[in-house]
Amino acid sequence: MDYGDGNQYPPEPERRKRGNWLLPILLGVIIGILLVVVAMPALLDTGFMEESKEGQETPIQSNKNSNQNDVPEGVINVDINTQLTEIVEKVSPAVVGVTNIQLESDFWEQDGGSEVGTGSGVIYKKDKDYAYVVTNHHVVEGADEVEIVLYDDEYVDAELLGSDLFSDLAVLRIDAKEADKVIEMGSSDKVKVGEPAIAIGNPLGHMFAGSVTQGIISGTQRTIPMDFNQDGRADWQAEVIQTDAAINPGNSGGALINMDGLLIGINSMKINEAAVEGIGFSIPIDTAGPIINELETEGEVTRAYLGVEIYSLEEVPQAEWEKTLKLPNKVEGGVYVWSVEPMSPADKAGLKRLDVITELDGKEVMDMIDLRKILYEEKEVGDKVDVVYYRDGESHKTTVELGVQD
Repeated sequence: MDYGDGNQYPPEPERRKRGNWLLPILLGVIIGILLVVVAMPALLDTGFMEESKEGQETPIQSNKNSNQNDVPEGVINVDINTQLTEIVEKVSPAVVGVTNIQLESDFWEQDGGSEVGTGSGVIYKKDKDYAYVVTNHHVVEGADEVEIVLYDDEYVDAELLGSDLFSDLAVLRIDAKEADKVIEMGSSDKVKVGEPAIAIGNPLGHMFAGSVTQGIISGTQRTIPMDFNQDGRADWQAEVIQTDAAINPGNSGGALINMDGLLIGINSMKINEAAVEGIGFSIPIDTAGPIINELETEGEVTRAYLGVEIYSLEEVPQAEWEKTLKLPNKVEGGVYVWSVEPMSPADKAGLKRLDVITELDGKEVMDMIDLRKILYEEKEVGDKVDVVYYRDGESHKTTVELGVQD
């Protein structure tokens, strides 16, 4: 049709026809998109679609109408959160903070106490007069005074009854009226790898007192070398429980407990390396028990005494084994005697400087730790021990009656 403007327009009926089919299509697309957006979350929420192992979507039966309290066969329905909170509420009052205070003189020669370290402790016993706290030796080492921080943030003075380097244990005593709760003892011998464990203590000082961490028992009967004098040589091997429950500085001396709220270990140390995570150690309570009792009653641990200053043979250059010590090739290890204390059991048995001890009572001695393990854990004061040693390349045997160090 020509409207006089030079342009040709289609007849009016054709324009209406094109508009009639385009509009419904657009409306249909929009409505379809809206339906997908609205319906898809509901389908996912009901569990109607699930991705199969091959990456294909597979229909599964919705459980919207199933009983929500049904538990699959073989699955135990346990409220872990409630159990944990009950255990922590029960045990926490028996875990305390321990402050190591050492006296020092200032410019005016006035003595004052300075806090040099903090740790944790566990109230394990109470009688009518006193309550007794176990902690680590390294927590109270060198202390002139020891202060206890109770669960309710009350500070009380404590008396150090005894401390032992090799076991890393110490026992403190406070007034009985200050202790409201005593922890229940468990058994570390019954601990199994993989069972849950809870650590309670004061990481990084009293600001985080009563902190609780949870993990599992990662290993039992671990042996960890201990270097007491920081000379780079192991002086002892501690037998410990390994756990991945976080144990940080300040947790030392705190409690490691099981899911019954029973004490199974005294938290002692962790591997402090950037590449290591979740490796902490506790002293087994069955090992600690006799030592705790001896520290409480005697103030120290009495161990069998030989009376020699010794070093592991492995510390001596191989060239000196033959040149100086004159050892035969069949000798692969032992301890050499650097000095002998006058009138000691070793002196009375005839041992001398540069003798090399290779056996105690038929048990091979490869290094200093082997010798100490036999003396400290298997022998008692007064026992007679057969000692095999080398002198000038020849094997000798003598009997030593073990004494006690003054």
